[in-house]
Amino acid sequence: MAEPEDLDAVVRAAQSGDEDAFRLLYRTQQPVLLRYLRVLVGEDAEDIASEAWLQISRDLQTFSGDWDGFRGWTATVARHRAMDSLRAAKRRPQFSASIEHFLDLIAPEETADRALELVATDAAVALIASLPRDQAEAVMLRAVLGLDAQTAGKILGKRAGAVRTAAYRGLRQLARRLEAADSTGPPVGDGVDRAGRSTARQQRPWTGVTTSTTPALKEVR
Repeated sequence: MAEPEDLDAVVRAAQSGDEDAFRLLYRTQQPVLLRYLRVLVGEDAEDIASEAWLQISRDLQTFSGDWDGFRGWTATVARHRAMDSLRAAKRRPQFSASIEHFLDLIAPEETADRALELVATDAAVALIASLPRDQAEAVMLRAVLGLDAQTAGKILGKRAGAVRTAAYRGLRQLARRLEAADSTGPPVGDGVDRAGRSTARQQRPWTGVTTSTTPALKEVR
């Protein structure tokens, strides 16, 4: 990935009509933008992203700013499109798989102290989507898109301090859920029935509240 200062020049080139520069901006920003939209609109994320990029390409010449500003602007455009879609459909995003399914995808060693690292994975995106919306958006904008609290606050219409608090609380909830997944024990029983099928039973993840937190959470405060 290009350095931020290099991407500043790419933004300017794209505004001047350089198609290769615009493709680079798209390849760099699209993955994180898509994850953010999945939290907002679930399976409609790719359609909403396509609509957002059409608007971005159309209005690019009116944008004023550097690469960091461009990231915030594209997130704003995408969020507006997502909110329009949700209002039209009058529904919240739905995932075809349960949250427990995604917890099963997390390896035992991926515990609370790696919560920030996990937010870039598809499994973690599903977990983030289950958080209260204000926390989910704050986590995605701060930890996944990498925006500062002030920029994220402008996108959400909130103060920077409120965004920091929401992101911190969301990451704490994620940490607890990952610790709960990690507490899942080995299969109980190791026999087979008359049909030759295993009678082993997997223990259910513990869903209580833990008092431990991850040191890495302080990075988003």
